[in-house]
Amino acid sequence: MPWRALVLAGERPEGDPLAASEGASSKAFVEIAGRPMIAHVLETLARVPAIEHIAVSIGPGAPALPPGPWQRLDAAAGPSESVGAAFAALGAPLLVTTADHPMLRAETVASFLQAAEGHGAAAVAGVARAATAAAAPGAPQRTMMRFRDGAVTGCNLFALTRVEAQAAVATWRRLEALRKRPLSLALAIGPLFAARLLTGRISRAEGEAAIARKAGVAVGTVELDDPLAAHDVDRPDHLAFARRTLGADPP
Repeated sequence: MPWRALVLAGERPEGDPLAASEGASSKAFVEIAGRPMIAHVLETLARVPAIEHIAVSIGPGAPALPPGPWQRLDAAAGPSESVGAAFAALGAPLLVTTADHPMLRAETVASFLQAAEGHGAAAVAGVARAATAAAAPGAPQRTMMRFRDGAVTGCNLFALTRVEAQAAVATWRRLEALRKRPLSLALAIGPLFAARLLTGRISRAEGEAAIARKAGVAVGTVELDDPLAAHDVDRPDHLAFARRTLGADPP
């Protein structure tokens, strides 16, 4: 089926320390291999046959996007609001990723979309197991979600396969303010969920079911076997890893 893709490239009101340290207007425009991070992401998505349209959610004062047939959308106050507005405009199925994912590979995206189509859930997230994320040479440690059947990390790939996924986006919006308080976030999903998650007594499938009950729509995950899919760029060590991987070590 033909997909549309959304790249989140907005900045939070407090700004981004990595962008400031690199002298860039925003994190999306930090350079790797002579190009801004966002250019790597856009070029990757453009090589995925299933994607027929690419939009970028970005602040109105941000620089011009790299040349290409990209639709520019004004970012909202936060990522979830930006996704909600773009989903209303672009429709389903919609792939969502981020501008700070320069090591993303076209074949990984294609594999994820194919798996999301066959999954059956309205909203699907890409994840990688701990061993997969650590398999890339010199890879920085990732934040893990620890379940009874193994730890996983997010891959900044989300598929909204049907219009009903708007309910999942709305739930994300309600929970977004708690993103830096994991315990509060878990409690907001449910006290039993929080207790079982913190003690490692909940499986990933049970976690998905709890989130689905909160959202009122089926959600799921797809495991990716590409180590680089687990690594976006948030910190200086992430940036150094991306530059090494893409052949752009600073002098």
